[in-house]
Amino acid sequence: MIHRYRLVVPFATALVGSAFAATAAADEVNLYSARHYDSDEKLYELFTEQTGIKVNLLEGDSDQLIERIKREGVASPADVMMTVDAGRLWRAEQEGIFQGIESDVLNERLPEAMRHPEGQWFGFSQRVRAIFYNPENIDPSEITSYEDLTDPRWEGEVCIRSSNNIYNQSLLASMIDHHGVEGAEEWAQGIVNNMARQPEGGDTDQIRAVAAGECNLAVANHYYYVRLINSDDAADREVTEKVNILFPNQDDRGIHVNVGGAGVVEGAPNRENAIRFLEFLASDEAQEIFAGANYEYPVVEGVKMDETLESWGELNKDEINVSVLGGNNPEAIRIFDRVGWR
Repeated sequence: MIHRYRLVVPFATALVGSAFAATAAADEVNLYSARHYDSDEKLYELFTEQTGIKVNLLEGDSDQLIERIKREGVASPADVMMTVDAGRLWRAEQEGIFQGIESDVLNERLPEAMRHPEGQWFGFSQRVRAIFYNPENIDPSEITSYEDLTDPRWEGEVCIRSSNNIYNQSLLASMIDHHGVEGAEEWAQGIVNNMARQPEGGDTDQIRAVAAGECNLAVANHYYYVRLINSDDAADREVTEKVNILFPNQDDRGIHVNVGGAGVVEGAPNRENAIRFLEFLASDEAQEIFAGANYEYPVVEGVKMDETLESWGELNKDEINVSVLGGNNPEAIRIFDRVGWR
């Protein structure tokens, strides 16, 4: 059984403090997770089934969990912190949340781009930032890269989230790596110039806006689109009939890739169990759950994926180390401010 708690209010914080013990236990691992997907419970149950190690789960957003671990200090019961996006993993790293580990299993199973250079955290699922378009008004041959979105012909046609969205921060961080600060700023300014509206809503809202005719182009993570495809709601499926997906930069560096990842917490009382948990996340069985239940791309090659992802074929993905996205995050935020991307 998973012992699950949700960090939402001070009372819950006190509750969890009494529920998790900051002492080593042969059959436990304490997981602090900012992933809120029901499918992840399958991961925890399978891990316990295979190892006999019980997962004690505390859920909250990344900033909450980082602040909690800092406040708990050396008495923290946290063994593993899991979150989404390299930018958030980097923030945790900067706050001293993680410790470096050595694992032959992780080194062998995970691509170099998905491993922090010092073993502080690892990427276990991939999400690609795709471009969506209205096929009635856009010829996809005219949009082959993120850079094409800045062409003046698309003025008033682009829907995209706000600059405080970590997905967009990491996308711009990748632009800094590929084009330098000046080139990345030119790109960001070009997107601002072509916005159909002030940024609002989440990724799914951008896709819906294309279907509703508010814009002809949008940027969003791929799995939001797959969720609509597989939705029980006919209105959601109708959106995907009006909107197509394309994968940019397939002829050069590859599509921008971000991660869901985790690391072992500094001072983890159950360090060996924590490492076993991370190694489990790199197993074929765990990778299939990431790829099947939540429509994320696996990081391990050859793992079975959702049929929609399979139908899209093999993608050319940007292979820069995801730690670079975090390192470039502060500069990305400064660029957003300078170009007026709100």
